Amino acid sequence: MSLSSTAIEPLRLREALGHYASGITVITSLVNDELIGFTCQSFYSVSMSPPLISFSVMAGSGSYPKIRQAGRFAVNILAEEQVHISKQFARRGADKWHAIAWNKSPLGNPILAGSLHWLDCDIYAEYAAGDHLIVLGEVQALKLQETETVQPLLYYKGQYRNIAA
Repeated sequence: MSLSSTAIEPLRLREALGHYASGITVITSLVNDELIGFTCQSFYSVSMSPPLISFSVMAGSGSYPKIRQAGRFAVNILAEEQVHISKQFARRGADKWHAIAWNKSPLGNPILAGSLHWLDCDIYAEYAAGDHLIVLGEVQALKLQETETVQPLLYYKGQYRNIAA
């Protein structure tokens, strides 16, 4: 049996990839006065020139078609004390925006209060990839947290973590 014909079990793949620590973001947009948002840990830098980032989203997402319609989105990079926000935006069918403070970005996207940093993006490209879509965004504006005391929210081995852990 060759390696290329061996089926990869989804749970084993998920377990293996869970050993890669990642930051947690919430992707947000505003479409026809409707607030859109979802938790996303598949986020990364692509290019400095032009300034491109990427995130992956399930192809069957209920939120992403609305973001595509808007043509723009914000990436809210969560701080370690925002576990509750990550959990709230990860739920389906719930009011994700209940008791969430936010402001509009320069492009009109929702920026979550207390986020470590945020990036304001136009959709640059989209690619189908298995059961997900890979979305590239061109960064139009950003805001960095000015203090060194706030740390990022991390996810590792199925649990929320911080840098000290």
